[in-house]
Amino acid sequence: MSVLDNFDSWKTFLADKLEQAQSEGMGQETIDNMAYEVGDYLASNTNAQNNEEAVLQEIWSAASEEERQSMASAMVKLVQNQGNA
Repeated sequence: MSVLDNFDSWKTFLADKLEQAQSEGMGQETIDNMAYEVGDYLASNTNAQNNEEAVLQEIWSAASEEERQSMASAMVKLVQNQGNA
């Protein structure tokens, strides 16, 4: 099963990678930039595997670059907050 098959699995995967990046000393700006690159890659090169991904992919396609940066940053915050809940 791919981490893209289930949105909760995807968030857990991102949270694990975020924790790893932070433990290696990666700064927030670098993490946000990497999240942007991953989001851009996924939107351009993968098919949505569930409804949540389909919505995110449509929004990403309609968004400006600045809006995409904000979305990537928001996704990072989503998984950061998930770990603090």
